[in-house]
Amino acid sequence: PKTDIVFLKVHKSASSTVMNILFRFGETHNLTFAFPLGGGFQLYYPHHFLARFVQGFSPHSPRRFNILCHHMRFLQPEVQKVMPSSAVYFSILRNPVQLMESSFMYYKGASAFSRVRSLEQFLSQPHRYYNPASGDRHYARNLMTFDFGFNPDGEVSPERVQLMLKAIEASFDFLLISEYFDESMVLLKEMLCWDLDSVVSFPLNARNSSAKSPLPDSVVEKLKAWNRLDWEIYTHFNRTFWERIDRDIGRERMRREVKALRERQAELARTCLQGTGSVAPKDIQDSSLRPLQHGAARILGYNLKQGLDQELERTCRRLVTPELQYSSLLYKKQFPPQPP
Repeated sequence: PKTDIVFLKVHKSASSTVMNILFRFGETHNLTFAFPLGGGFQLYYPHHFLARFVQGFSPHSPRRFNILCHHMRFLQPEVQKVMPSSAVYFSILRNPVQLMESSFMYYKGASAFSRVRSLEQFLSQPHRYYNPASGDRHYARNLMTFDFGFNPDGEVSPERVQLMLKAIEASFDFLLISEYFDESMVLLKEMLCWDLDSVVSFPLNARNSSAKSPLPDSVVEKLKAWNRLDWEIYTHFNRTFWERIDRDIGRERMRREVKALRERQAELARTCLQGTGSVAPKDIQDSSLRPLQHGAARILGYNLKQGLDQELERTCRRLVTPELQYSSLLYKKQFPPQPP
């Protein structure tokens, strides 16, 4: 199994669920994480990543870490200072239409969104509300482009798009697609030589579906045009995702693997969870399993069954621990507090 991993955690793309998978694998295999300084949760996002943002990094004694997976704005030469040259690089993308709708709900307080009632209103005159100079502009335009380290307000010429896609391909070994999450997990398992249980997960940081409503076609077209760079990235890597599956796995085996993954997930849900799945924040009984609530979104969580044996309780708890709690726990393990 591969143990040196760089995951670019793109916002609002099922990336918290992937992060949970990496946290569990790292913890089980006693790997080290490149944590943000002081145990924070982001690597000084939205600034471009620098090696000195990582706890325990020193230019004089280049210590390498196994897993880098906290939010960052990608800058490969700096990443290479903290990660071994053997590291596998991957990320996950999401359809920019759903991505922006999610971003709008989640980052309602961002400057571009704060004066509008709806996404439709914003898209009717985006330049009226959007200021390219404001520090949180990236939540409102080409968020994936920004996370990959590029300029979200760059011109959209075929040459520039090609350069950007080539740069991503040169840096990343593969990109997953959140709309095909189960297929993505099978591909991840293949690429990293992991076993099935390592990529089983429950959806984390997901919001209540009552907060989602389909957008009219006219709005969808405006949204694609406004996020044209993201759209180019998404359509290109959605295509190469299926090309890779056809080349490395084949559709028939993929179907079998996805079925096995879903069956294992259902089995774990029956074993671990009260009820059938996620619950509203107010219904989560164990406060240590309550995810951070943000913006206008209601982030769901889970209740574990009572009376599980110790080993099973531990497995189940890890599957449903929200990212901030899990990150803090692993940070304290890697950097134990010094006795006074």
